[in-house]
Amino acid sequence: MRCAHWRRVPLDLVREAREKSAAPYVDRAVQCQLSAHDDSDHFGLLTDDCAYGTALWLRWHGTDEAELVVLPDCPVAAPGPDGEGCCLFAGHTAQHTWEDALEEVSCTG
Repeated sequence: MRCAHWRRVPLDLVREAREKSAAPYVDRAVQCQLSAHDDSDHFGLLTDDCAYGTALWLRWHGTDEAELVVLPDCPVAAPGPDGEGCCLFAGHTAQHTWEDALEEVSCTG
């Protein structure tokens, strides 16, 4: 299950994100993309069109100030020849995004 924490993106960081990427639009609020957690940093995806193999993320902890970080993409893919790639960053904690999707789909009805 995905983390339920959201964060408004401060206007100065929206401007900075637009300068760092070619994206014409940056969301004003982001949801943490990690699996459910409480005691560590939260990461909301802003744009993935930075340098090849990286993405621009908003990182925050609780009510602390948020910051922009450019992180390399997670290289892990689901098992199998057509395994879906993880949509998070390298070295993230907890589950890969494709593992979250597996939990949500029940084969037993």
